Amino acid sequence: MPFSVSWHTLLDHAEDLPEDATLVAPISHAEFQITDTQEHRIIIDYRDKDETVPLQREQFETLYRRIQDQPANEFELDRLPPDAAPYASALTLHPRFEVDEDAGVIRESEDAISTQVLDDGTSDADTNTDRHEPDLQVYSDALLLTDSLERHEMDDLAELETDALVNLYTILSDVQRSADDLRKEVADMLLNRLHHDRPVSGQFGSVQRTSRRQRTLKDEETVLNALEAAGIDRERVTSVDRDKVDDALEVTELSESDLYETGTTEYVRKADVDEDTKETRLQGLKDRLAASDEDDEEVQQLQEEIEELEDRIEELTSFSSGTAYHTGTQHG
Repeated sequence: MPFSVSWHTLLDHAEDLPEDATLVAPISHAEFQITDTQEHRIIIDYRDKDETVPLQREQFETLYRRIQDQPANEFELDRLPPDAAPYASALTLHPRFEVDEDAGVIRESEDAISTQVLDDGTSDADTNTDRHEPDLQVYSDALLLTDSLERHEMDDLAELETDALVNLYTILSDVQRSADDLRKEVADMLLNRLHHDRPVSGQFGSVQRTSRRQRTLKDEETVLNALEAAGIDRERVTSVDRDKVDDALEVTELSESDLYETGTTEYVRKADVDEDTKETRLQGLKDRLAASDEDDEEVQQLQEEIEELEDRIEELTSFSSGTAYHTGTQHG
């Protein structure tokens, strides 16, 4: 099928989009809107910055050809040029193309069913969804921490009683441990979705895939024999101290791989934090709570949950001495 047919199909679907429809680009997750369609280009405006960009027909055709040139009609997203992600997003308006970020590809398929259009022209962060209590330890720990922080004046820790500090420290430790466990699970999932070293943005910040080089010494006999063969007395590194081994490496022709087992570990690191967005979100939640109707069923349910939480906290933090317990038993 000539590209001209596919191009006009794409233009027709772009023109049929609601005026406020928002698309999200793969890889960068930048959000944009189509503001105009012309015979040889599509004009887009980014939502988070004052920038208008024309997407040229020739570039769409290049991407179209590259997809069709692949055996499975799939083109890897991390092979896209730095500013080409919006082309992939817009191309999914055509009924035969879709982006699969889990697989890291854009593909052509007769069964393509998804587009990069966000529902109702809003981002996921702006869409109101039903709230529910997740079955996660970090959620319970965070609730306890929030309650404790609200109960105490945190401006001056020196003014807090010792038992309050003990409770805060204990809860903070629990939150740190459970948050780290969940953070690792999330990072492992992200590693399967980040296919390049460029930052990928969310509402509150961005992350990127990177690598950390690791090395460990080979077994002691291998290290000592290699150094001795290179003219280094065993006594100089008898303990196979890493600093001593490194010093020896500098004065021999041995390579690092002769003495170290090396490897690379993939991990996700925080690349940026948008504190303004976080503050705005938090303030919005506070304002919504302050403006809530006390007769509203959802608010009443929230109040009941808070009361249950207070009872749980009281039970967890209360303490009865052994003497009091036995005294009560004797009188019983």
